[in-house]
Amino acid sequence: MRKLILTALVAATVMPVAAEAQSRDDMRRDRREIRDDRRDLREDRRDYRDDRNRRWGDNDWRDWRNRNRGVYARGEWRAPFRYYAFRPGVRIAPTYYGSRYWLADPWRYRLPPAGYNQRWVRHYDDLLLVDTRRGVVIRVINNFYW
Repeated sequence: MRKLILTALVAATVMPVAAEAQSRDDMRRDRREIRDDRRDLREDRRDYRDDRNRRWGDNDWRDWRNRNRGVYARGEWRAPFRYYAFRPGVRIAPTYYGSRYWLADPWRYRLPPAGYNQRWVRHYDDLLLVDTRRGVVIRVINNFYW
């Protein structure tokens, strides 16, 4: 009887250790899977970013413009203000990016879509991407129309 009690006592003390060791292995395996998933997610984001940059690259609209010159015809376009060569980071007056100067269809010209509170604006032959909330020029494409 004494042996049976001792065996039961030893089994009761050894069993939680074995169960705990198994759960540690499971935790390690789960952590490894989480790391692998994060790595896969980073790679997918990098691939998406590369595809987006390839699709909306700087030379894409130039190639399109060269093939479709009729779309970019300059015409007689005048504004009620003088021409200024703007550069990114400059704050401009609202008269320069008023609704009558907005580019209504940037996809027609193969331009990337404007973000929230941003507009593509025509300024003579140049094209400006303007933050309409602050009035700051974000990007300038010189001689877009010719």
